[in-house]
Amino acid sequence: MAPGSDPGHRTSAHSVLFYRDDSELAARAGEPLLGALTRGGTAIVIATPAHRELIGRWLTAAGADLAAATAAGRYLTRDARETMASLMVGGWPSPAGFWQAINPLIQRAAATAPPVRVFGEIVALLWESGQLGAALELEALWNELAAHYPFGLVCGYSAGTIGGRDRGDALAELCEAHAGTLGAAPGADPGAGAGPAAR
Repeated sequence: MAPGSDPGHRTSAHSVLFYRDDSELAARAGEPLLGALTRGGTAIVIATPAHRELIGRWLTAAGADLAAATAAGRYLTRDARETMASLMVGGWPSPAGFWQAINPLIQRAAATAPPVRVFGEIVALLWESGQLGAALELEALWNELAAHYPFGLVCGYSAGTIGGRDRGDALAELCEAHAGTLGAAPGADPGAGAGPAAR
């Protein structure tokens, strides 16, 4: 068990987001982050530069004072590719690397400024590069971390790149790794989202 862990803590939600465009990504990812910030909690964004900027603009337009939240350590951003590089060993997510890269962020936030909400897309980068098994392993590591600290997580995947030939079984496993689905899953009715993300 990790230092400082509490097996009684459980994540508020680990949801998968299948977004169709930038506006859906910004709103679906932004809503739970905004909910955390407005309640005095912490919002963490682990994304590409373009998506960090996109989500930041949405949060600002929604009324969040990101400069103040950043100064207070309640709005934290990390580059998805750099973070991914730090936790991969031989093309596979290292549990030790994951713990070193991610645990300090979640542990500190959960202890000092809850609720904690996270948007991440390292898993999507792995999936889009064809590393489906690595993406699923990383999802499992997130679920393991959620057994130690209370936080909500939204994992973002582009609906246009998630599917494809010979990916059906992996996609089913991906959905099973999450407690809920946001947006329309590939092949589903576009209006068949699972409701708003946990705030």
